[in-house]
Amino acid sequence: MSLVSGPGRARLNTDQLTDGLSLHVEKHVHYIQSLDTRKDELEYWLTEHLRLNGLYWGLTALHLLGHPEALPRQETIDFVFSCQHESGGFGAAPGHDAHMLYTTSAIQILATVDALDELEHRHPSGRRRVGEYIAGLQDPITGTFAGDEWGETDTRFLYAALNGLSLLGLLSMVDVPKAVSHVNACANFDGGYGVSPGAESHAGQIFACLAALSIAGRLDLVDRDRLGGWLSERQLDNGGLNGRPEKLEDVCYSWWVLSSLAMIGRSHWIDGIKLSNFILRCQDPELGGLADRPGDMVDVFHTVFGLAGLSLLNYSGLEGVDPVYCMPVKVIKHILS
Repeated sequence: MSLVSGPGRARLNTDQLTDGLSLHVEKHVHYIQSLDTRKDELEYWLTEHLRLNGLYWGLTALHLLGHPEALPRQETIDFVFSCQHESGGFGAAPGHDAHMLYTTSAIQILATVDALDELEHRHPSGRRRVGEYIAGLQDPITGTFAGDEWGETDTRFLYAALNGLSLLGLLSMVDVPKAVSHVNACANFDGGYGVSPGAESHAGQIFACLAALSIAGRLDLVDRDRLGGWLSERQLDNGGLNGRPEKLEDVCYSWWVLSSLAMIGRSHWIDGIKLSNFILRCQDPELGGLADRPGDMVDVFHTVFGLAGLSLLNYSGLEGVDPVYCMPVKVIKHILS
């Protein structure tokens, strides 16, 4: 799946109300299907380091749109395994180093197309091999996780680890209480969470920390009202959400902020109608896809998170999305049951 932006742009008429706006489902499906056909463009190759993530984003968007069959299943599975290393981890594309984020995307893709059993079919103890790769990246002292063998740590990687291991049924391979302690150490006076202890609160990191706590069953540690207040203040007059104070709105925060509010039971603390209107104005109604804000070029990253935001707002015709995993509710119920 290519991360090439465009060719379309979101509509520029920022004064139009929700009345008259609609979700261009077929356009978005065609847009996602077309992404891997643009191999003659330089940007296709410059974004190779995000290929596996892009496949997860596009596949999830298609499932939320009600078109799970729009990408060829077997080709999808084969591409995922072409990115796997002997270590059990997955890289962004064939030949790329293994990394926590790509490994989690690989697990999510296989889970979405109901192909986790392929791990065992392709390698003896296939699930456990992937689990051992993830578990090997946990810091035994702090409880956090590195992204890869080079040691960079981040609460995103901690969340990705718990996400992937829980989908594999292997959470017992890591020290979950110690991971929870690290997340708790990243809490700030404003109720938010940062990339590490003492770091600035940011909506993306808040999602990662809340989702990790949710998987661990420890949302009881969260100051829900204080955090809900900080998150609700992310909504601007145009209905869009930003990631931290004094920043521009961005459609991807329709996911990071709203999913966080959903996890703590505070989704009603923002204006859902204004947010829906903003997301719909970020569409390209002719060629499909969503942009970060009206007037900008579309891409698959903002497409999936815009659609996921609309799904959390119960937009008619969209499949439900799980606020912890950013995967279809149907898939999560099937896997975790």
